Amino acid sequence: MTLLDVQNVTVNFGGIVALNGLSFSIEEGHICGLIGPNGAGKTTMFNVVSRIYQPTSGSVLYRGTELLSVPAHGIARLGIARTFQNLALFPTMSLLENVMVGAHSQGRIGFGRAISRIGAAADNRRTRDFAGDLLTQLGLGALAFRPAAGLPFGTLKRLEIARALASRPNLLLMDEPAAGLPHGEVDELGLTIQGIRDQFQLTVLLVEHHMSMVMSISDRVVAMEFGRKIADGTPAEVQADEAVIESYLGSPT
Repeated sequence: MTLLDVQNVTVNFGGIVALNGLSFSIEEGHICGLIGPNGAGKTTMFNVVSRIYQPTSGSVLYRGTELLSVPAHGIARLGIARTFQNLALFPTMSLLENVMVGAHSQGRIGFGRAISRIGAAADNRRTRDFAGDLLTQLGLGALAFRPAAGLPFGTLKRLEIARALASRPNLLLMDEPAAGLPHGEVDELGLTIQGIRDQFQLTVLLVEHHMSMVMSISDRVVAMEFGRKIADGTPAEVQADEAVIESYLGSPT
């Protein structure tokens, strides 16, 4: 079943065409890698799906519903979460508190009950327990009460994944999660992404420059150049595509 269907999306910034009639779809439960050189429009596409940008034209269907009519603050409740290339964490808060922030969008306490505190304590306990479980599953349980500031970059990358998972998403957008990681940690991260996809029954849209990781974990790969799609298929099909070889992977010697 198709979870996300991008149809002829175009984004213009003045005279600059950031996306040019881009179309692709993602099947539920798949990892889809979005690749291309810098400036290809990958992050712009992420910003359309997460409702930061409104496209000039086109349609984005999420489970058959038009996503472009949903405001940015309504994305999390639909089941869409995102990680960022530049970490967007709260450095003075503990790891546990950072993850609890991610669970806020799924809280069951309404405005009136929150003011009166009726049921809020029980909801906070459930959120804390769930956040703690996520940290443990990502190997961060021992650090739950440490502030985020000063921790290794790879640890903070895992923390941001845990915070995104706290909103209980169906679709997880990952913007260059391996950026800045050493080679050994990139391989480990790839296994982590596959593991959370299976464990949490996620669909993942992944933007990443580490081609070996993308090709090893993705079910489908979409290659972009200058805002348009140049290839779409299995990793093997995209790797063999002449346009991809020439524009991104490098011409064969």
